[in-house]
Amino acid sequence: MTNTIDLDAARALANYQGDDAVRTANYSADFPSIRDQVSPEEWQARVDLAACYRLVDAYGMSDLTYNHITVRVPGTDTFLINLYGLLYKEITASSLARVDLDGNVVWKPEGTDYGVNAAGYVIHSAIHAARDDIGAVIHTHSLAGMAVAAMKSGLLPLSQHSMRFSGHLAYHDYEGPALSEQEKKTLVADLGEHRAMILRNHGLLVGGPTIAEAFNLLYQLEISCRAQVSALAAGQDAVQQPAPDVIDLTAHIFAPGTIRRYGLLEWPAMLRRVEAESKNSPYPYYAS
Repeated sequence: MTNTIDLDAARALANYQGDDAVRTANYSADFPSIRDQVSPEEWQARVDLAACYRLVDAYGMSDLTYNHITVRVPGTDTFLINLYGLLYKEITASSLARVDLDGNVVWKPEGTDYGVNAAGYVIHSAIHAARDDIGAVIHTHSLAGMAVAAMKSGLLPLSQHSMRFSGHLAYHDYEGPALSEQEKKTLVADLGEHRAMILRNHGLLVGGPTIAEAFNLLYQLEISCRAQVSALAAGQDAVQQPAPDVIDLTAHIFAPGTIRRYGLLEWPAMLRRVEAESKNSPYPYYAS
């Protein structure tokens, strides 16, 4: 059954006033700091989220002004999300909107005409509402991710990176642009207890307890997809897979908690990269 989409609601959430209004709208990417207006916990969440946007872009996983990364505001049922229309390079801690699980924009920078993408709200609010163990959610349209999402085989255990997802990866069939409230139920049902999912004919989706863990999981899934696309260029018959018991062992070793929570150790290095690339950058400082 085809989902029902409320196009007027989607336009309203994005604050889209019409094609002609774009010429006079306030679409500045200059946002004053709100550090003194929020709790220390929310500010740290904002800084980490802004850094994650920069990292997704730096590692070649952004898609113009599309897609979203969200994080739950500590101690609340609201989450932070990017304004619809900013490049990932432009997103700062103070530019992030705060949205509740019902799609209400609780806060956004004063004076801006940017809104929130309805597709981002549908996908991310569904996961945040259903999974208390997931604090951060990332959705991408990377080239390799979309390529594997279009393959009948899905992700194959061709590399050590991809073997970690064996038994830990969900799939969700394409239902059209994610603008329907009806799709929330199938998204959550398909994700199950997993933290990573391939949205068939669409892209990648991951979640983690923290931004650090979610980003690391996305990186592993993205590299897995890139390796698969490159390997299959030689032909299906030219690639080999390890024995099933070896694949299972690898998946167990890299499962969160077997050795460590992947992403936490790596995060300080990721922040150093963001800080280094922020120097002399023409884009706004991410932690402002």
